[in-house]
Amino acid sequence: MSTNTPHVEKELDLSNAGRGVWLVKVPKYIANKWEKAPGNIEVGKLKITKNPGQKAEVSLRLSEAVLALKEAGEEEIPKQHRLDVTTVTKQMLGVFSHVTPSSSSDSIVPETEKLYMEGRIVQKLECRPYADNCYMKLKLQSIKRASVPQRQVQQLDRVVQNFKPVSDHKHNIEYAEKKKAEGKKMRDDKDAVLDMLFAAFEKHQYYNIRDLVKITRQPIVYLKEILNEVCNYNLKNPHRNMWELKPEYRHYKEEEKSEGQKKADESDDD
Repeated sequence: MSTNTPHVEKELDLSNAGRGVWLVKVPKYIANKWEKAPGNIEVGKLKITKNPGQKAEVSLRLSEAVLALKEAGEEEIPKQHRLDVTTVTKQMLGVFSHVTPSSSSDSIVPETEKLYMEGRIVQKLECRPYADNCYMKLKLQSIKRASVPQRQVQQLDRVVQNFKPVSDHKHNIEYAEKKKAEGKKMRDDKDAVLDMLFAAFEKHQYYNIRDLVKITRQPIVYLKEILNEVCNYNLKNPHRNMWELKPEYRHYKEEEKSEGQKKADESDDD
């Protein structure tokens, strides 16, 4: 479910729609300097040289006031730059600005946010430094900073309280104690496992797999292989999902047959 946002009408000033403007891309180090510069100083000078029959050459020279905005240990930046000019012909790009009304306005009619079209982009300019010694030093420092790993190994010469080991989690402790109590389940000899199974089935006729694992202490996969040889797995009630010895391994059946045989022998004697 979506809600429709009410449309707010805003005034768009198109008085400068016919004005051509430049879109200039400058290096990051120049942008950082200009952001630090106060609004009342000159940040640079643009020089355009037109030679007959040739493309105009555009250059940028940063002002000394901007170059002086340097922190301790910061490298010097190039002063002279060239601007590669590209004419925009297949795109329609515009520059817009907006003015938000002041909240302290005392006007009776509330002011709305005003939008201005500052002009249409007619040229793109790429500001590039000249490959002089100043730029090479700046580039070298940039590469060195980028190659420094963010994480480094530090050798500690004293005990730091912040790096104390955390106590083990509760579920890990319980699991370790359980494994220690049960011991590691190893495969015993098949005959030894059969002896344990036959001894168990002399006490009870039916067992589930969990009880047999506890009695024999064997891996469940190995135990099932042996059970499939000497036992039947019940799929019907009342002993569903329980194991029972196959008829040929049931000692109590043999005892019942021997008692029946004795009675038959007694009748023959009479």
